[in-house]
Amino acid sequence: MVDESTRKTLSSIPLLKTKAGPRDKELWVQRLKEEYQSLIKYVQNNKDADNDWFRLESNKEGTRWFGKCWFIHDLLKYEFDVEFDIPVMYPSTAPEIALPELDGKTAKMYRGGKICLSDHFKPLWARNVPKFGIAHAMALGLGPWLAVEIPDLIAKGVVTHKEKTG
Repeated sequence: MVDESTRKTLSSIPLLKTKAGPRDKELWVQRLKEEYQSLIKYVQNNKDADNDWFRLESNKEGTRWFGKCWFIHDLLKYEFDVEFDIPVMYPSTAPEIALPELDGKTAKMYRGGKICLSDHFKPLWARNVPKFGIAHAMALGLGPWLAVEIPDLIAKGVVTHKEKTG
């Protein structure tokens, strides 16, 4: 079900051990440390592979995440704001990643710019609780979504490069 490239990417992202969400106080602090270690490793792997495509940071509590993601198409960089909240039932429930500026521009999106991950990603997440974390959501959720949706939106003229519109 997963191609070799995805399998290789996944095997290089550290798995998480602590099953804790924001309501779990001390355990959440441990989980957050694991999340950051996993994210740092994933970002470093991407940079090493010349595949750097996002930046994320969180609020102090680690419950709200935000940053930028980008997609290169025909040698042009298309950049988008990305945001998500950690669900109350995390890690049993995957985060819902949103690209607010694309809200309403594709059928594969929910209100508020939340990308549709239900068919492919959520069952995989459910089978891998608590091992999967934010880095996995980016690698298996947002990354493939961008790769499929952004070229289609560009082809339809729904998304245009900022330099072409300015």
